[in-house]
Amino acid sequence: MTHAATNVMRPQFPTERGVDVYEMKLGMWVFLASEIMFFTALIGSYVILRFGAPGDWAPPGVVLNIKITAFNTFLLICSSVSMVKAYAAIAEGDQKGLRLWLGLTILIGATFVGIQVFEYIHLVERGFTPAGVRDGSELAGLVASGKLPGATTGLYGSTFFTMTGFHGFHVTCGVVSMLYLYFKKVLPGKYSQSDYRGIEVVGLYWHFVDLVWIILFTIVYLI
Repeated sequence: MTHAATNVMRPQFPTERGVDVYEMKLGMWVFLASEIMFFTALIGSYVILRFGAPGDWAPPGVVLNIKITAFNTFLLICSSVSMVKAYAAIAEGDQKGLRLWLGLTILIGATFVGIQVFEYIHLVERGFTPAGVRDGSELAGLVASGKLPGATTGLYGSTFFTMTGFHGFHVTCGVVSMLYLYFKKVLPGKYSQSDYRGIEVVGLYWHFVDLVWIILFTIVYLI
């Protein structure tokens, strides 16, 4: 009876795979919760500085290239779709589909980062830097002519490059993580219909990064 009672009282833990899935997803959700707080602080600081600082804020369309960034935003949204397709493919045991759609997600993510680097180079060439408008530049001429308010250009530059730069870093980390999975797990066919935890977890991260960018694009480029 003692042995039977011991069996009854012993807690029934889930299988090893069940615990592993739970830990991986829980870890990612905790990480994303910390990232939400991080980006909320950045965006909140930007909003407070923009609407609370004395002096007019430069209109985004005068400084930033909204059209190319809108195209880049469209690309990132497409990458979320391709990530969903990759997840759906491996959930059905479709290895070829997983390779195709995850590879496309990686390509689009890398393209997004490349376009963002091109945007930064173009902005710096025009004179828009984290420290403000560079003397003798095109934008400095606009400030001198009164077409661009110069009082808040330092705040504008520092907040813009900080927010978009940190987001670009997160996208780069996502691309690197997917590249690792692609060559170490996907191409050798190590994921199956019964075990595709890595794809699920990196997918959560990628969708979060996409969502944050939509918010950043709306606040920084459109408002």
